[in-house]
This record gives sequence, C-alpha cells and structure tokens, in this order.
Amino acid sequence: MRKNRTVFLSIPYLLWMLVFTLIPLGVVAYYAFTDVSTGEFTLANILSLGQYIGNIGDSMLYALVSALICLLLGYPVAYFIAKQSPVAQKFLYMLVMLPMCMSFLLRTMAWVGLLQDTGIINNLLEAIGLSRLPLIRTPAAVVLGMVYNYLPYMILPLYATIVKIDPKLIEAAQDLGCNGAQCFRRVTLPLSIPGILSGMTMVFVPAVSTFYISQKLGSSDTILIGDLIEKLFKQAYNPNMGSALSLLLMVLVFIAVAIMNRFGGEEDGVIV
Repeated sequence: MRKNRTVFLSIPYLLWMLVFTLIPLGVVAYYAFTDVSTGEFTLANILSLGQYIGNIGDSMLYALVSALICLLLGYPVAYFIAKQSPVAQKFLYMLVMLPMCMSFLLRTMAWVGLLQDTGIINNLLEAIGLSRLPLIRTPAAVVLGMVYNYLPYMILPLYATIVKIDPKLIEAAQDLGCNGAQCFRRVTLPLSIPGILSGMTMVFVPAVSTFYISQKLGSSDTILIGDLIEKLFKQAYNPNMGSALSLLLMVLVFIAVAIMNRFGGEEDGVIV
C-alpha cells in the first residue's frame, strides 16, 4: 500500500521530467545527428565540432578562472559567516542571497554602466585628473561579470559545509599543539573540500554556458560556447549544428557534475 502511494506521488515529477527534460533532450539529439537539408542520419555535425575547439577552450578557461576567483573570494566570506552567531548567520546569509533576487540581465547591465568608456568609473577617473581606462570589452570584464553573478553559488555551499564542522575537532587539534593556521590547514580545509568541489561545480556549470555576459562585457572576439549556440540557432539558422554544440556542452556539464558526485560527498580524514 505504501509502495503504491509512493509511486502515485511520484507521477507528477515523472511527467515533469518527461515533458521538460527527456523530450527536449531527445529533440536536441535528433537534430544533432541529422543533416540540416535532408534530415537523414549523419555524424557530420559531431565531427565538425573540431572547428570550434578554440571557442570551447576559451569557454572552459573563462569558467575555470571565474570559479577559482570565486573560491578565493567566497571561502573567507563563507568562513566568516559560519563563525558568527545564529542570528548574524541568518542576516549575512540573506545579504548573500539578496543580489540573486534581482534580474540576471539587470545585474550584468549595471556593470556595463560602470565599465563603459563613458561610464561611472571612467567619469570619476577623469574628474580627479586621471585618464580613462579601457575597462569594458576585455577578458577581465567578462571574468568580472561571471564572478559577480555567480559568487553566491560559491559562498552558499561553502557556508553549508563549514558550519557543520564540529568545533570539538578544532579544540582537539589545539590540544595537540596546533596553532590557528595549522588547525585551518589540517582540519577545517580538508573537511570543507566537499563544499569547495560543490561550489566550483555550481560556478563552472553556468559560467561555461553563459552568453549574455560575454556579449555585453566582452569584445567581438569573445565568442564562447553559448554565443556560438545562439548564433547557430538565430543567425545561421542551423539548428543541427547548434544541437551538436549543445550536446557537447551537456557532456561538459555532466563531467563537472560527475566529478562533484565522485569527490564532493567524501570528507577527507583529518590529519593532525
């Protein structure tokens, strides 16, 4: 009886997965393995992905650099929040979540207004007698946009991991003669590795597939995987090649998630 009830309650989820996940994936796979003109089965689209190897490499590089910067910025923030009182933790957690309540497009356009040649930053530089700087249409601007938009995705899993670390482990390490730096290196950091891997994945996955940030903050030469997919569908009218690139992007995402599932759930032993 209970088993039948469980199956019945899972029907809405199964229908949702079928309509909004499996069927769209099937459509993408169909277009990826068919010819654009004849509709016949072909591997030409998959074999032609090599011409985009530079764009694929750039996308992965931008995403990886952004994830690493988010880690360097997010770990101290998550550590600080985890060490506060429960009331302060809730308030600081809300502050981290607050920017995510604003539209992704508006957050990105705000940086356009700050970094453009006649933007706020350059106007301030000119007002104090300094020359204007080429802040926008650069790789650094694209990375900045990714870091700003995806930093909360790094802070939240790190905080959730660090706050669960038993304080008694820190006390035990101190009793054994470890100072603050050694306690962090030998206890806190190893135990927070699942959060680090989870945060890296949660930043890398959306960053490697983004296209709006690169279009608004990058130059005409900054063409990432997301940009290519959009152009193939909207400008080149080649959904078959666009679907093949989408499948490749899906594989990259699955690899990142597999790494997180393989190592993220394991807590390394504490070495004191």
